[in-house]
Amino acid sequence: MSYLDLATHRLHYRIDGDTDGSQNKPWLMFCNSLGTDLHMWDAQVAGLSRDFRVLRYDRRGHGLSLAPPPPYGLPDLGNDVLALLDALEIERAHFCGLSLGGLTGQWLGVHAGHRLGKIAICATSAKIGTAESWTARMNTVRENGLTALTAATVERWFTPRFNAVEPGTVGKVLDSFVATSIDGYIGCCAALAGADLREDIERVANPLLAVSGDYDPVCPPADLENIAACVRQGRHLSLPGRHVVNIESSQAFNAALLEFLHSEDGFDKQLEQV
Repeated sequence: MSYLDLATHRLHYRIDGDTDGSQNKPWLMFCNSLGTDLHMWDAQVAGLSRDFRVLRYDRRGHGLSLAPPPPYGLPDLGNDVLALLDALEIERAHFCGLSLGGLTGQWLGVHAGHRLGKIAICATSAKIGTAESWTARMNTVRENGLTALTAATVERWFTPRFNAVEPGTVGKVLDSFVATSIDGYIGCCAALAGADLREDIERVANPLLAVSGDYDPVCPPADLENIAACVRQGRHLSLPGRHVVNIESSQAFNAALLEFLHSEDGFDKQLEQV
């Protein structure tokens, strides 16, 4: 296990696709959503680690990373990414993040775009929810813990069909959800409550792929279409699934991400047909 000790907390991270010591493979970094850990990207690592050195990490207060006292802001989460890149002496990496991870990617594109190559953001928005809804969520978690949210979480994250066909996969995701630190979850809810990049994302110059789930009730396709239209080089793609679309449509997701990362400008003519 690999860890980075920062001033207020410790980040757990993992590198795949570097077993041959190759320095020629580009870096690809994955950033998890609220209430998950780095294993939410297992299917992507299996499909992409032959072509990339893959860096995953547990955001603060998630998985094996420690939680500094809440609240957190979106800049705190973005600076965790930059600290990890600095510590590993990675000058530039492609970036893929989902939900809160996608917001983190947008923040990085605005404030540190020179550290990133291409950016893929998934099941996210420039502003997710309202301050009031996140405050209510924080109060619920303080009073009842995360187990009280599991039924609603499954409904938002996966279609009924996927839940019925892949109960083991869904179960693993829920296990990581309920294991999340309460402080870490509440701190990240505070970051979501204060995050609003709607007036800033036009500054993102990196090629950007916005991937939505067809039936996502949290961040519907229109939210991702809007981001793709607002950035300087954007494209939107919608795939079958709800919020955690990288798991529900893992093969199509991997194919689209590979096409995006390998094409010269990020946008191959075949991308829309994947």
